[in-house]
Amino acid sequence: MEQKKKEKAVVYRQTQRATGIYDMWIETSLACQARSGQFISVYTQNQSALLPRPISVCETDKEKGRLRIVYRVAGTGTREFATYKSGHRIDILGMLGNGFPVETAKGKRAFLIGGGIGIPPMLELAKTLTDAASKDIIVGYRDKELFLTDDLKKYGNVHIATEDGSVGTKGNVMNVIEAEGLCADVIFACGPMPMLRAIKQYAQEKGIPAYISLEERMACGVGACLGCVVKTKEIDHHSHVNNARICTDGPVYLASEVNLEN
Repeated sequence: MEQKKKEKAVVYRQTQRATGIYDMWIETSLACQARSGQFISVYTQNQSALLPRPISVCETDKEKGRLRIVYRVAGTGTREFATYKSGHRIDILGMLGNGFPVETAKGKRAFLIGGGIGIPPMLELAKTLTDAASKDIIVGYRDKELFLTDDLKKYGNVHIATEDGSVGTKGNVMNVIEAEGLCADVIFACGPMPMLRAIKQYAQEKGIPAYISLEERMACGVGACLGCVVKTKEIDHHSHVNNARICTDGPVYLASEVNLEN
């Protein structure tokens, strides 16, 4: 296992992709070890904000030593990140989390499902799943302000859902699967909890494995504070109860192994 490392990285470039959605390439030595489904913690320069912000890996360029994150402005920390320009130095911690088990898709039809800010991790995953028999990338947005669809189309068949019906299928990602009669042998997904609950139920009904990445607010990011937990079937060796720490044991879980109910 790679050692977690805090280092000063450099912003290579940053662009705005949609309302509140920013796309940042970072030059960092962590790029060489990053795997799809993992994340980094980004520190603010605001001394009153001690805790870093966890942001998932969107894409890597290992040859050039660059890592890409796509994030939504949600508070003071991410609002600060959105002001960064090329050459800005930032503190990051990584690599964090377990990532998607890409080997499970070998020779199989795969669904890659992303909702909202859960879409970015699907790009590196789509690039990585070179042994899959087919890749249907199903992404859900609120409206016509799409992001990353052109990137995703390079690596699989992209299917779009929008809540208002302005692009693609009206509704959510599950509506796309039904409307287009799509089938898969394995599912990889990241997005809001209602979407993940629906995917878990669908996977159970179809008898196929679903690997889900849980979006969760985190504090320390290294498993010490127990601020981000999910109920599990098995007893956690750290807390000795039926839960797991999303930041270290996750964020990716086999859906059948976690309890997603309220």
